[in-house]
Amino acid sequence: MQHGPAVRRRKLGAELRALRAGAGLTSGEAARLVGWHQSKVSRIETGASGVKPADVRLLLDAYRVGDANLRELLLVLAGSDEGGGRHHWWHAYRGVLPPTYRDFISLESQASAMRTLETSVVPGLLQTPEYARAVTRAAVDGLDDERLDALVEVRLARQDILRAQPPLELSAVLDEAVLRREVGGPEVMARQRERLLEAARLPQVRLQVLPFTAGAHVGITGPFVIFSFSRTSDLDVVVLDHLTSSLYLERKEDLQAYTEAFNTLRIHALSPEDSLDYLAGMGDGA
Repeated sequence: MQHGPAVRRRKLGAELRALRAGAGLTSGEAARLVGWHQSKVSRIETGASGVKPADVRLLLDAYRVGDANLRELLLVLAGSDEGGGRHHWWHAYRGVLPPTYRDFISLESQASAMRTLETSVVPGLLQTPEYARAVTRAAVDGLDDERLDALVEVRLARQDILRAQPPLELSAVLDEAVLRREVGGPEVMARQRERLLEAARLPQVRLQVLPFTAGAHVGITGPFVIFSFSRTSDLDVVVLDHLTSSLYLERKEDLQAYTEAFNTLRIHALSPEDSLDYLAGMGDGA
């Protein structure tokens, strides 16, 4: 179990080690190619020390890695501010975002797919501005209006990844409690349900409601997110969000356990079609 920066170092190191092996180089040979001592390569590959984006670029050049998307992903994991499109916009909010939130957004912006179980609130990627404001105000004590506005802006800016090319593929299971909890009042919830209906009709979004009638289920221990990356499954990670921090699970056993749990939740949840009908029915007073 790791915090964000540590898990990124470990995953970056493991991927660089695999790329070196794929290039047919020993760590000593790689070090000589870039003019380093062999121990530096070893420390980077084990995640024992951080690595600058410039050093990652040297290694990728030495290993003849030409895949532009993979290069950008690894450079972002190293903390690079380079890249275009949907990447790095959050740096403008560095002063108001805690490091764990920045790490989460960094992973989210680079992921190709996201699976999430939510038991208390609507996923951030699907929130309306009014709902986001009510949730943020309740979750963070003592916010002044300026910081509240900034955090809501961040929440809404994150949603651009659903409209990017290619878009993030989002699969969300929402416990019925998410829809029954009246956040911000009836009007806010009515608009939020409309937003969920709109999102659920997008081809890249799969939304399912887990009704109370499903009884006890594997998700009652709390919400979680699974990020997947199209270029390499070795970077897949589970994120568990807590009040003051986030924990990252990277072991294959953890990934398998949470993947199986999510698949089980999808089986017990309403189908996407029935979930749409359920949401629409709530607007009729169901």
